[in-house]
Amino acid sequence: MGSLTQEQRSLVIGTLLGDGYLRIIPKRRDALLEINHSFTQKEYVDWKYKVLKSISASPPKARKGNGTRIAYRFYSKQLCELTMLYRLFYRNNRKIIPKSLILDPMNLAVWFMDDGSRCRTDDIYLNTQQFSIEDQKRLVKALRKLDLAATLNKDKQYYRLRFLKSSLPQLRTLLKDCIIPSMKYKIEL
Repeated sequence: MGSLTQEQRSLVIGTLLGDGYLRIIPKRRDALLEINHSFTQKEYVDWKYKVLKSISASPPKARKGNGTRIAYRFYSKQLCELTMLYRLFYRNNRKIIPKSLILDPMNLAVWFMDDGSRCRTDDIYLNTQQFSIEDQKRLVKALRKLDLAATLNKDKQYYRLRFLKSSLPQLRTLLKDCIIPSMKYKIEL
C-alpha cells in the first residue's frame, strides 16, 4: 500500500512538469497530488485517475470554478513517495526542475498532454513559461537524452520550449503509444 508503480511514478512526474501539483497540508506529514483540468478534458482526467486509482482518495468530480469554468479534478492519498517527489520538485513552495530529472516516453507524453501545443506553422511547443530560464535549459538537456532537440522560444515576455522540426519524427515515435485518443490532435498522430 502506498508504493507507486513505474507507470504511476512516470505519470506523476509528467504531471508535475505540466499542470499538476503536489502539496503538503499543514500539520500533515506527507504530500498529496492534485489533478485539476477543465471539464472539457474529462477523458484525460479519467485516464489519469484510472492509472492512479490505487493511490487516489476518491474519483474525479466536477467543480464550478471562477466565472463559467467547470473543473474536473481528483486528489491522491498522502504518500511518503509523493513527499520525496515534493522535495525534488519544489523549492520555497515553487515548482522547479530537479537536476536528476530523467524523462521517459510516459512522463514526456503526460507532460505533452498537459502543456504541449501546436501552432499553425506546425511548430510544436511545451508551455514551460512557469519555469525559470535555468530550469528550462535543464529540460532541454533532459530532452536531448531522448534524442530530441528543443530550443528556448520567446513567447511575449516569457520563454517556452520549441522542438526543432528535425526532432518531430522522434517526438511522434516516442509519444504514439502513450497519448490518449482525445489528445492526439496536439501532435497529429
